[in-house]
Amino acid sequence: MITKKLTVAQATIAFLKNQYVNRDGLENKFFAGCFGIFGHGNVVGLGEALKQNPDFIYYQTRNEQAMVHTAAAFAKMKNRLQTFACTSSIGPGATNMITAAASASINRIPVLLLPGDYFSKRTSSPLLQQTEHGFTQDMSVNDCFKPISKYWDRINRPEQLISSMLEAMRVLTSPAETGAVTLAMPHDVQVETYDFPIEFFQKRVWYVPRPSPDTSLLNKAIEIIRNAKQPMIVSGGGVIYSEAEEELKTFAEQFGIPVTETFAGKGSLHFKHPLNLGAMGATGTKGASQISKDADVVIGIGTRYSDFTSASKSAWQNPNVTFININIAELDAFKQSAVPLQGDAKKTLQLIIEALKGYNTGKVYVQKVKQYNQEWDTIVDKIYSTIDENNPAQVEYIGALNNFIDDKDVVVCAAGSAPGDLHKLWRTKNSKGFHLEYGNSCMGYEIPGGLGVKMADTSREVYVICGDASYLMLPSDIITTIQEGYKITVILINNEGYASIGGLSGSVGGEGFGTHFKYRNPKTGQLDGDFLPVDLAKNAESLGALVYKPKGINEYIESLTKAKNNDRTTVIYVETIRDRKMAGYGYSWWEVPVPEVSESIEVQEARKQYEEDKKLQKKYIKPH
Repeated sequence: MITKKLTVAQATIAFLKNQYVNRDGLENKFFAGCFGIFGHGNVVGLGEALKQNPDFIYYQTRNEQAMVHTAAAFAKMKNRLQTFACTSSIGPGATNMITAAASASINRIPVLLLPGDYFSKRTSSPLLQQTEHGFTQDMSVNDCFKPISKYWDRINRPEQLISSMLEAMRVLTSPAETGAVTLAMPHDVQVETYDFPIEFFQKRVWYVPRPSPDTSLLNKAIEIIRNAKQPMIVSGGGVIYSEAEEELKTFAEQFGIPVTETFAGKGSLHFKHPLNLGAMGATGTKGASQISKDADVVIGIGTRYSDFTSASKSAWQNPNVTFININIAELDAFKQSAVPLQGDAKKTLQLIIEALKGYNTGKVYVQKVKQYNQEWDTIVDKIYSTIDENNPAQVEYIGALNNFIDDKDVVVCAAGSAPGDLHKLWRTKNSKGFHLEYGNSCMGYEIPGGLGVKMADTSREVYVICGDASYLMLPSDIITTIQEGYKITVILINNEGYASIGGLSGSVGGEGFGTHFKYRNPKTGQLDGDFLPVDLAKNAESLGALVYKPKGINEYIESLTKAKNNDRTTVIYVETIRDRKMAGYGYSWWEVPVPEVSESIEVQEARKQYEEDKKLQKKYIKPH
């Protein structure tokens, strides 16, 4: 056997840079490089290995959480066919990645984490930044990654790297199992040498399959659809990852079935398409809400049915509703007691389209759907055109941006009240134009996420919508965008605090407690004094961004024009009245428990409403 003597860290990089994926005959490298912050857990191991392999590009970042967000956003834009590795030191460097790793796994996005770990030989324990346990020495902070990783291992001996890396790649490239993969790397093992088989470093192609569902289940699903009077589609992120947008359009048109969209699935159908009812669930449109209420068959395609999508399991009120789920993941295919069509979305839709010929819901149903589509378009027109020039609300900034951008540009968001407004209102013209991380709704995702989107496709302008509270979580990688020359435009909306959760608090009688950025009042002892004198515009400028502070919508549009012509990351800082929220349309609910007893009259009233809403909640366990 021909071998090559390398350190474990050198072997890791040599292996990663020769991994390829192939789907539908299109082949590309799976890893675009490595993000990292070096410390005593990885600087002499993976740091040295990266330096010796300049063709495997190393990207410097400012926060370990941010680099994983960037990798995930990049992978999402690439339909999970390419990603980054991310390396950190032991201790806080590693645990900083946990939040973003959870987001990746929740959203089914592949990222590879290579955190440094304690000495496997334990020669110097306890190390700087090492946790200690009285009952075992075989545990470190990296064990915290286990519940949020789709695959986890610790490389305690050099020869373990071979089997572990192959398993890691199996999971990362699996459309059904993918998510965060963690390989903990003890830093003494990183620098140990081993005679690795030369085959380990040869080009390896991982074929991403398009499996078909079970034939008997497929026939059952076709029979159910053929007998449906008011079917509907819930289009999730799996439609886009499978590149099944055309099949979805054909399926909807040929059979007269309306399409609703989750956060991840928004953009799978052009907003103007007459069968597109837009946002589904708790942040849904009027038409989506009405059609869902009476639907007799729900066809979920690539969705995991989060509580926002299902309106906390209250969206579908027909007692005889039946679910059919097209999903590559078994876990998601079986949800809602559905007929589980476990398979690739594109391939499965092709099979159903061929077998369902001759079926159509009929002119009356289709016309009703088209009327809902037109009605919603009129509502959005009205919202976008109603402008208070002196005190613009958040939806007015969103509308002006939506009207300004080009068809292929991308809006990025993750947390706060903006995602709900965007889900309802944003007019999507392409399947990559709406990029929201709403599985974990992680504050701080926005700016590093915008960087990842831009790195994935430099031809698109990237617009990040970010509230002040979310901005304060992770603004530091503005520096990385400038360092690497990836320009993004950040719309920084100052709400003077946690506006979204403040609104939620107010809706359940909490009066926005703890959600304003104010001084502590010496008279009341509470945080209800004057607003804090924080200048976020200056902060962004200090990080190297170009900054504009428009007053009113006209100046805001002028700033967007300037930003588009800039070659450097630009922050457009605007202020709004945080309590001016967009009204709800149709029935929508998100379950937030309210205290059963309280001295507050507002809480008591909110509890009554909560109990009424609970009556509409369903279990969806009817056998098919």
